Amino acid sequence: MRHDQEQEHGYDQAQAPARQQQHQPEERPQQPDPDARWLAPVMHVAFFLLLGASLTRFLLRHPGEARTPWIIALSITLALLYVLGPVLGPTAPGATRPAPRRLAWLGGVVAVWMVLVVLAPSFAWCAVPLFYTGLRTLPSRAALVLVGVLTAFVVAAQLQLAHGGFDPNLVLAPPAVATVATAVFLCMQRQAARQRALIDDLIRTRRELAATERREGTLAERQRLSMEIHDTLAQGLSSQQMLLQAADRQWDADPETARRHVRTAESIAEHNLAEARRFVHDLAPADLAGGGSLEEALRKLAARESAAFRVDGAPVAGLPDRVQSALLRIAQGALANVREHANARTAALTLTYLDDQVVLDIADDGTGFAQAPAPAPAASPGVRGHGLPAIRARVRQLGGTLTIESAPGEGTVLSAAIPLEPPS
Repeated sequence: MRHDQEQEHGYDQAQAPARQQQHQPEERPQQPDPDARWLAPVMHVAFFLLLGASLTRFLLRHPGEARTPWIIALSITLALLYVLGPVLGPTAPGATRPAPRRLAWLGGVVAVWMVLVVLAPSFAWCAVPLFYTGLRTLPSRAALVLVGVLTAFVVAAQLQLAHGGFDPNLVLAPPAVATVATAVFLCMQRQAARQRALIDDLIRTRRELAATERREGTLAERQRLSMEIHDTLAQGLSSQQMLLQAADRQWDADPETARRHVRTAESIAEHNLAEARRFVHDLAPADLAGGGSLEEALRKLAARESAAFRVDGAPVAGLPDRVQSALLRIAQGALANVREHANARTAALTLTYLDDQVVLDIADDGTGFAQAPAPAPAASPGVRGHGLPAIRARVRQLGGTLTIESAPGEGTVLSAAIPLEPPS
């Protein structure tokens, strides 16, 4: 008994462009940093609080001075300029350079603030929110230069306000605070960039996984279709061909036998037509249609193939349809191999119900064959669905085991055991 084990030659070449498209990373627009939604308003409020506090301090300590109108006017100008920042919008995430109008706005804010600090050093602490604005607006190197300039003005203002001699804290504290704030901001910015890159990788991986699952689903469907065609239409056509050839040889010598062969071929053709209609609509095998039991379907199959049939044990009520269909297809494939390759005189089907599994045995007294190692499960997607590979695939899909006992000249026994409980 010789069983073919052909391997599939690969996926359709027509799908190669789709695969290439799926592997190309898709560009996704950068989204604004969600942390900026709450950090930016905090910085804006802090700026106006510091600006108001500085102006109040100046008015309380220097009432009636000639520079007071200028301080008030510059404070209002700085507040108005600062309000324009949210209107212009932040620098787009991922942009290498800020927009020219954004640069002009930042330059105007810093220039007005510097004039204010020269006229009234108490405005120096408004630089803290400006650190954040510069770091958000400019590239890293330019932002570091701006932070350095702002820090220098803060130090100069603190020294000008100092009373009672030189205080090292006034020189060292502002640079230390600026350094810590800048380092924390840049660290958070780079971490956010890494997180965005990780999210992009995850999205790309998810899309590739979905594409892989679609390809695997297509391959599985192709395998199912090839098994169905092999176990139904191909076998029926092969039987019809053999019967018609036999009828042609005996037409003159034994017309009655020849007509019987033709009638049998006609019956097989009618059965195949019903199989084809149900196959197109993805329904159960024809022998199982209309509520027929597995035992009746196997008995009809055995009668068509001139094989004996026996049932051992009490039939299980409610056997899943997919188990019944798979066992019927396994029997069809095995008997087709017996008919085409085994040169057997007799064949027998035995359906056995046990406590935890149902077992289908197909035995023949044919020529047998030397067994080859079963293909590894990992190779199953490449199986085209002919002969033993199709039977193995069906049994494996149901979590069962397939056993084959054969040797040259000693016939073959094929046993498919399917668990009654689905595999966990």
